[in-house]
Amino acid sequence: MRSVRKAPGESDEERLVRLVARGDRAAFDELYWRTAPWLAVRLRRRCADEQIVAEVMQETYLAVWRAAGAFAGAAVGGSAVGWLWTIAARRLVDAFRRRAHHAEPPPAAAAQCVAPAAEEEALAATVGGDVGDALQRLAPELREVLQAMVLDGLSVRETAVLLGVPEGTVKTRARRARTEMRRELA
Repeated sequence: MRSVRKAPGESDEERLVRLVARGDRAAFDELYWRTAPWLAVRLRRRCADEQIVAEVMQETYLAVWRAAGAFAGAAVGGSAVGWLWTIAARRLVDAFRRRAHHAEPPPAAAAQCVAPAAEEEALAATVGGDVGDALQRLAPELREVLQAMVLDGLSVRETAVLLGVPEGTVKTRARRARTEMRRELA
């Protein structure tokens, strides 16, 4: 692996992404070795279908290999793992859309039973009791912001990128969600 000096405050993963941007295969292998286990766990929390998880993992690391040079890193308040998760989350949404497009149920079957979304099931399994009930009563746009920021540990910027909304909107929704949660749990 070629040596690239680590900038102050830069994580090992960020250094590896910089090396991957230069075409360093060993750095890519190391990045994969370090991040694939936790990424797979996070994806499995949102999707129980192992085939989709495997497909998303492959697409994510292919995107990392191709777009590592576009990673801005700590210079814009991001992190390598946050960037990686954002790519994976978008690929997972794309996979769900593809599956829904190709496997639409007949209208009569769709009207009979509405199954909860994979994220709703993951949220219910992660957070239960009064907190879980209060989360379920939140508007979907508030719940997805809390899920990204609190459960997934993403920054405001990473959440904005993941959800495709401005950072100010993320902050407003997070504040509204916390206020509503306090009111529900009081």
